[in-house]
Amino acid sequence: MTLLNIRNLGITLSSPLFSKLNLVVNAGDRIGIVAANGRGKSTLFRCIAGTLEPTEGDITRARGLTVGYVEQNVPHALFARTFYDAVLDALAPEQAETESWRVDVVLGSLEVPEELRRRSLSALSGGWQRLAMLARIWVTEPDLLMLDEPTNHLDLGKIARLEEWLNALPRDVPVILASHDRAFLDAVTNRTLFLRPKQSHIFALPYSRARTSIDELDTADARRYERDMKTAEQLRKHAAKLNNIGINSGSDLLVVKTKQLEQRAEKLEDAAKPAHLERSAGAIRLANRGTHAKVLVTLDDAAVETPDGTLLFKTGRQFICQGDRIVLFGENGAGKTRLIAMLRKAIANPETAESGIRATPSLVLGYGDQTLADLRDADTPMDTIIRRFDVGDQRARALLAGAGMSIEMQGRPIGQLSGGQKARLGMLVLRLSNPNFYLLDEPTNHLDIDGQEALEGELMAHQASCLLVSHDRSFVRAVGNRFWLIEKRRLMEVESPEGFFASAAGGDDRPRG
Repeated sequence: MTLLNIRNLGITLSSPLFSKLNLVVNAGDRIGIVAANGRGKSTLFRCIAGTLEPTEGDITRARGLTVGYVEQNVPHALFARTFYDAVLDALAPEQAETESWRVDVVLGSLEVPEELRRRSLSALSGGWQRLAMLARIWVTEPDLLMLDEPTNHLDLGKIARLEEWLNALPRDVPVILASHDRAFLDAVTNRTLFLRPKQSHIFALPYSRARTSIDELDTADARRYERDMKTAEQLRKHAAKLNNIGINSGSDLLVVKTKQLEQRAEKLEDAAKPAHLERSAGAIRLANRGTHAKVLVTLDDAAVETPDGTLLFKTGRQFICQGDRIVLFGENGAGKTRLIAMLRKAIANPETAESGIRATPSLVLGYGDQTLADLRDADTPMDTIIRRFDVGDQRARALLAGAGMSIEMQGRPIGQLSGGQKARLGMLVLRLSNPNFYLLDEPTNHLDIDGQEALEGELMAHQASCLLVSHDRSFVRAVGNRFWLIEKRRLMEVESPEGFFASAAGGDDRPRG
């Protein structure tokens, strides 16, 4: 049954975000929308929700269709409301009076603990706030559910819970979601739309298989374009030769033949379509100044404690060596962030290092945290680069442009930038620090898939040594070569991340060292 029919839809701002988009949404569809940051995913959602008029084309909805749109941000007015009341308020007043049980059903299906239901949204983590926004929409029982970046701020456990919840929905309820989480897309979608400015493509496949198909399509298009342009060039060269002969010999026939060849070349060039090239959101590059030290950090049964002295875990005897890309796992509150803070302190100020942590003196740290707290909202990107690094105005502008920031954006307060723009600025700061060891806390937050893959490539190409925390399963699998797990108040090495992923999803398979 067709619930939504999109025909020749297009949105043009300064340039086309997308055009001539055709998409049919049927009952039971689970559609993942993939595009780089700022390339029209949220705009398309607003068109479907009816809050934005497209530049061209139209959307036909089934009679009486209700659309539930879960946006990325929490409305400011809701922060003072409790989790429960924020969901209850989504119901019509008469429903809220007589059918408040709907709220309990939805919160139960999302496994929201009782003690969190009475807390204000402002006191909850970003992950629980995201689930509250989902609950607000689902309690209204929409016919079509749309989720914009639903895994942002969710830890592995909540991502697994969301995957299970989506897969348990009634099969006739279609879901459209935009996400940069590749593993999540694979787990919950059966169709993938690659949203593009000129020609979008839809595949009846989850993300990874669809990605293979579109890469093959792009490669074929690139070869076809190259072949057509080469043929056109040969026709023009041949035409030029015939033209010279015709002029010298006075042959009208050769002159006519010359025009025919030129017309064939022109038709080929006009018809030839270059392969899709994603407009860059800015390059991500890293540096590695190198070090002769083999062992970079030694942990000798260091105690990792809360600020009030409560023991979280002990490290045992561990070594971080050159070329290690260690991924640190553990449940929320296990002490991951605390260990990273201790390592950061030991590298930056060895004389104040905690007992049991020793860093080689040649280490130069590159540190990035998930909140990008090192970037001050009131500063501009230009101020940030000039203040921190010995580069002139011209070089700073070139560096920022390479990171995807226009001249106008370079002078805008960082607090006004999007999450993706801030993330790329943070990566530029890391690169200019020219470190030989990285501490990265959720480095893929706010990066689109192109950015994630670029970061993966840079870490691998530079053989960067790093310790990182990440909930991005695809990123972890691509980058990590060692894995540390905090469990039962001790740090142990495990062979792979899969056991922890399974345990986060509620499986019985626990990782073992």
